[in-house]
Formats: sequence, C-alpha cells, structure tokens
Amino acid sequence: MSTLTFPVLHVLADGQFHSGETLAQRFKVTRATIWNAVQHAESLGVEIFSVRGRGYKLPQAIDFLDKNEVIKSIGEQRAWFDLQILDEVTSTNAYLMQQKRFAHATCVAAHVQTHGKGRRGRTWVSQLGASLTFSLLWRFQCGAAALSGLSLAVGVALIRALSSLGVSHAQLKWPNDVLVDGKKLAGILIELQGDLEGPSVAVIGIGFNLNLPNNVLESIDQPAIDLASVAKQAINQSMLLGVLLKRLAEVLSGFETHGFIGLRDEWLRYHAYENKPVRMLLPNGTDVQGLVKGVADDGILLVETALGLQRFSAGELSLRGLV
Repeated sequence: MSTLTFPVLHVLADGQFHSGETLAQRFKVTRATIWNAVQHAESLGVEIFSVRGRGYKLPQAIDFLDKNEVIKSIGEQRAWFDLQILDEVTSTNAYLMQQKRFAHATCVAAHVQTHGKGRRGRTWVSQLGASLTFSLLWRFQCGAAALSGLSLAVGVALIRALSSLGVSHAQLKWPNDVLVDGKKLAGILIELQGDLEGPSVAVIGIGFNLNLPNNVLESIDQPAIDLASVAKQAINQSMLLGVLLKRLAEVLSGFETHGFIGLRDEWLRYHAYENKPVRMLLPNGTDVQGLVKGVADDGILLVETALGLQRFSAGELSLRGLV
C-alpha cells in the first residue's frame, strides 16, 4: 500500500491532467513514487488515464467525503455520532464488527471498500467517487430477538432521506433493497451481536450507487441504477451521508421504543411488490409462488400460496417478480 495514493487521488479529483513531475514536486518525492501510488490506486479498481507529456487524470471529477460537511448535514443529531472516514478498508461492516472498540452510533464510511459484503455472501460492487459505502454501529438495550424487522425499519429511513433530497419515487423490496423503476439503487446488510434477551449490537451496512459507469452497472448481477440517473439535481455524497444518518437516528430511536409495528404502515406504502405475484427462491433450491399480502408486525413477509397464507423470514429466500 502506498501512503501517497489517496493524497494523489485528492489532487486528481478535479478531473484534470496533472503531470508526474508536478505531483512529485508537490509531495516532495520522486516521479517513481508517484507512479507507485497510481499503480496502487489502479489495483483498488480506480481507473486513471496516463498520457505521456500530460500526466495522470481520472475519467471524471469526483467529490470525496468531507467530514465537516457530513456533520453539518446531520443537523441537530450530530452530537450523537462518532464519524470516521477511511480511505481504504476491506469492509466497513467487518471493521465495525470488532464492536468492543466502538461507541454507540459509530459510523464508518470508506472511499474504497475492497471486499464489501452484500446479502447471502454476494459482493457489493463499489467504486471510488461513484458509490457511497458506510456502516453504522447501533447499540440496543433489547435483545437480538426483539430486532425482527430492523432491516425494514432502516429501509424506511433511506426512503425518508431520499424524499427529503427530491427523490420521491423510490420503493422498497423486502427485506433490504431500495429500488427505483424496479432497479436496485441501494442495499442494506445488518449483522447482529449479543444475547437474545439483551443488550445487543447491530452493525448496519449500507451501499448506495451514486454515479456508476455503464460497464460497472452492467457487471452487477441484477438490474441496478444510480442516484445520478434518478435525482433532479446533483447530490453531494457528503450531504447524502449526513441526511441518511439524520434519518437513521430518527428511525432507530423509535424502533427501539416501538419495534417495527410503529413503521409498518409507512413501509407498506413504499412496498414495490405489494399484491404482486412472486417466486420465492428457498435455500434448498425449491421455490414457492404466490401473491404478496404485506408484512406482519415483526417484519415477516406474508405470501398467499396454494397452501394458504405463509410467513417468510429474512435470510430464507430471495424475491423475484414473475414475468
């Protein structure tokens, strides 16, 4: 790892060419050291144009997360959070799962996540400046058994945040995806630690597609979309993270007091598959077909099948609309 990689990337963030000689003078190093920093950036999946006589350039200008801007956007709840912004990490969830080190409401965001995790062992595809990936550690006095429906509650927070930023047509796919026009905009991955009776810790991982190149969008194993395609105006990722944390604080505080039942009606208003035919793909390779009939007070999905009304819990299935 080159310690100069991200300082160099911050310079290149303007989307203009910068010569190796100028960069070397700026950082008081050799041109070979700059070249090594660029090579490390490329090993992280960052595309950099290198043109003889002109220097190095990113494909487009990008905005890095700015801690002060994030905190400002959180608003009144800013004092709740311990915010850390990392240049590079394998996984923000894995980083926070060492939970004894971290205080309640610690948020870790990363410019580059090399082994981001999605649901059911999938990889979350992210790219510098084109994705927002972060995790929030939230401590509950109740036990893990009382946290049923937490991923759905988090989905409500994400919809509220998007709505406040002018994206009013986003929907939720049970149990943990945000969709626009049937395509995935954001995903949620929650990992729990603690006793069944309490207290417990939730590490809430969230990934947002901000402005992904077409080749990256096409590499994702399901239809995907990004915020740049659906927002009416450009949304700075620092502002986005701040607004998301503000809404998460609001929703999670209420969730601990009232559980998912207090958010159930709101969640159903955003439900993309309500009263629609679905195919439930089960871990054993079988599938069940039926009509979605909402969710129970604990966040369990209700599906009317040939056997009657059946309950499905998170982690047992995936959901696909029937063609």
